[in-house]
Amino acid sequence: QVQLVESGGGLVQPGGSLTLSCAASGFTFRRYAMRWYRQAPGKEREWVATISSAGDITNYADSVKGRFTISRDNAKNAMYLQMSSLKPEDTAVYYCERDPYWGQGTQVTVSS
Repeated sequence: QVQLVESGGGLVQPGGSLTLSCAASGFTFRRYAMRWYRQAPGKEREWVATISSAGDITNYADSVKGRFTISRDNAKNAMYLQMSSLKPEDTAVYYCERDPYWGQGTQVTVSS
C-alpha cells in the first residue's frame, strides 16, 4: 500500500533553516509528481510546492518562493523541502502528498 512518511520537523529560530524529508513506498515513485502542503493552527491546509516526476519542474506558493526549495531523489524514493529564512508564520504541520495519498505530517515551529 502507498505510504508517505515525513520527517525532519522541529523547533527553529526565525531566520533559521530546516530540511524536511518524505520517504515514499508502495508505488513507483519516479512516475508521480509530488507536493508539499502545510496546515497552521486554526487555518486550512495550503499548498506549498510541487515537483514533477522527473524533478525538472517545480512550482511554489508565493509565500515561500525564494526561501524554500523542493527536490527529490528517485533512486531513494524520497522528496525533500529545504526551508530557509524561516518566519514565525511558517509554523505549521507539513505534509507530503501524492494524490490522493497523504503522510501523517511533521511539525515545524518557528519561534525565538
